[in-house]
Amino acid sequence: MQPRVFAILTALLLGVLGLGSVAVTDWSPAAATASLTAVAPGAPAAGARPAAAGPASATPTGDPAVWTRSTLRNKVMAEMDATDPGVALADLDKITKEKPYTVRFCHPIAHELGHAAVKRFNADFQKVISFPHETCAAGYLHGAVEEMLNASTQPETDLLKLCAPKNTGPCIHGVGHGTMFVAKQDVAKARDLCNKFPSDQNRIRCSEGLFMQLFGPDEEDEQAKANLPADKLAQDPLYPCKDQPSLFQSACFFYAPTFFLSSHDYPNHPEVYAEALKWCLNGKASGGAVDCSRGVGSRTMKYNLDREDWASEQCATAADGWQRKACAEGLVSYYTVNYTDGGAAGRLCAKITNKEMQGYCRSASGLSSSLD
Repeated sequence: MQPRVFAILTALLLGVLGLGSVAVTDWSPAAATASLTAVAPGAPAAGARPAAAGPASATPTGDPAVWTRSTLRNKVMAEMDATDPGVALADLDKITKEKPYTVRFCHPIAHELGHAAVKRFNADFQKVISFPHETCAAGYLHGAVEEMLNASTQPETDLLKLCAPKNTGPCIHGVGHGTMFVAKQDVAKARDLCNKFPSDQNRIRCSEGLFMQLFGPDEEDEQAKANLPADKLAQDPLYPCKDQPSLFQSACFFYAPTFFLSSHDYPNHPEVYAEALKWCLNGKASGGAVDCSRGVGSRTMKYNLDREDWASEQCATAADGWQRKACAEGLVSYYTVNYTDGGAAGRLCAKITNKEMQGYCRSASGLSSSLD
């Protein structure tokens, strides 16, 4: 055969074979099992469009890498259902110590545990509070008292019995929360219930729970935001504090910043802490600016327990020394409520690098001016 003819025939043959291979080849995406390169479970295949970001991956224990209010709430509620409140509260305490940012929402979660425990133990209050309940600023106790009062047919007399005979501050504070449940958020009616206590000390303790409930809880729960009338707030940014009897004003001014911070989206706007201190100056005429500034310090620490020095720097933005001092007192007050051991205040002050703020911290803690 002539070379030229052979070359032509060879080309024709290869062309036919090539077309045949196209015809019989499956060009659909290859199955994962046919891939020569192993793909980690859950990872996108090469060239695949990444999926939308989902929840943070779980830790080796099965817990999420980053807790949210709902994931932490669901975990401890499930633990209580499976065991008892003591187990759930111990785990809640452990998690909040390991992950300080969870303190922002641990108190209302502890409230829920208290509500659920009263129902579980058929309103046997002594059984309910027999479990250690100091975690998350005694939120469990507050919730239990709320539930007891809310279910009571005679709350005006039962509120005097619940905490007796010890009548501890956290328990009376919980009664204050409960008065707002009974009064359906009517401050005047709740105040009348707090006034059932015979001593001013317990009336004040009750008022603290009352106004904490009015202005919050705000921790990442849109349904729990305070519902204050916009027209009243426009006339008086610290409404309704100056309208309260003198015995109740201090607690009102102290907890008012809770509403200001939540309504200004504090998790995404860190500058709002400094703005809150300026906002507190609206209370100078009515004498509430100091308590309001303490409240800003307390909430700043609560929402930033994992960055104490940064929290103190927010207090340092205040223009006047009296306000920086009041804010520092608030920092200390919340830190020592959350960390109840004797060395808590000293640890906080040692972490503050601003010398002026460190001095205010040590003064508020009853510590000497020296770090020795």
